[in-house]
Amino acid sequence: MDIRTSATTRLTDAQRIDWLRLIRSDNVGPRTFRSLVNHFGSARAALDRLPDLAQRGGAARVGRICTQAEAEREIENSRRIGVALLAPGEYGYPPRLALIDDSPPLLGVRGVLNVQTQPMIGIVGSRNASGAGLKFAQTIARDLGNAGFAIASGLARGIDQAAHRVTLDTGTVAVLAGGHDKIYPAEHEDLLAAIIASGSGAISEMPLGHGPRARDFPRRNRLISGVSLGVIIVEAAHRSGSLITARFANEQGREVFAVPGSPLDPRAAGTNDLIKQGATLVTEAADVINAVQPIMGRPVELPMSEPEDGRPVDDEPAASDRARILNLLGPSPIGIDDLIRMSDVSPAVVRTVLLELELAGRLERHGGGMVSLL
Repeated sequence: MDIRTSATTRLTDAQRIDWLRLIRSDNVGPRTFRSLVNHFGSARAALDRLPDLAQRGGAARVGRICTQAEAEREIENSRRIGVALLAPGEYGYPPRLALIDDSPPLLGVRGVLNVQTQPMIGIVGSRNASGAGLKFAQTIARDLGNAGFAIASGLARGIDQAAHRVTLDTGTVAVLAGGHDKIYPAEHEDLLAAIIASGSGAISEMPLGHGPRARDFPRRNRLISGVSLGVIIVEAAHRSGSLITARFANEQGREVFAVPGSPLDPRAAGTNDLIKQGATLVTEAADVINAVQPIMGRPVELPMSEPEDGRPVDDEPAASDRARILNLLGPSPIGIDDLIRMSDVSPAVVRTVLLELELAGRLERHGGGMVSLL
């Protein structure tokens, strides 16, 4: 049941350094990274233009640009602890993760890479799980593992750790909110060591030394759903982080599975609501397998990587075009396609202005191609 990719990528050492410098620079996230490389033809060309773009976007001062020495040091330090920084399409980068809009340009992968090419199912749920919830998570994770699936989860207390522990022998992937050397919670350092020793792996998009903050957990959750064919929510209260994972799964076109629970238990309120909203009710592994079976044999078409010619695109917006686009933007999200239509300027110019604003720290990107001013 291996997922086979239809394209492969291999960055040169110089490209890997340029990619790392760009993604580690201020105000450059995965979507901005992709826009910059597509617009200027290469990460190197984009790095050269960052100061100018930020100033044109109204930045009071130019954000920090990661230096070559910093990037080389991160690559070397990562290598020392067994972490490979991989681009989409390189062996060991989960193929389905490469398909999401905000896939990490470089993903830190630690452990045996084969498990990353197994079909994956995400399992997440309450940190303060009930005994019944823990038992069900263990049962369904074990059954899916025995059926050939790897299990992805977030190394958290409760449901996550239960799913990891029973699938050490069949394949499990820990998706980290912090850097590979900043494990949260610290009490699960032994669990992560067991995952690596068992032949499975861990992934993170964060640099070494980065301790997870509250806002990093939703970012982590999109990776759990991104690597997976579908995500099982075992227990989740209202406003739970697990519901954020379910939302990401929906946006990414993944299957969402929910385990029903007692209406009297607040830990089941979120999962029961998901079922009302159309999530697939799950009581056994067969429910999951039957739902994902039709899509498992399809090849994964990976997006193209950095163009070989590296030729920049020069679309200097006119002052009138920039003003028109800015006038249409506000705190409420608007679709980029709508922005292009309403502004009556070329898509390339709109994208350039959005890049300027984002690098100046004035733009927020939302799911579904929506943007707003900060």
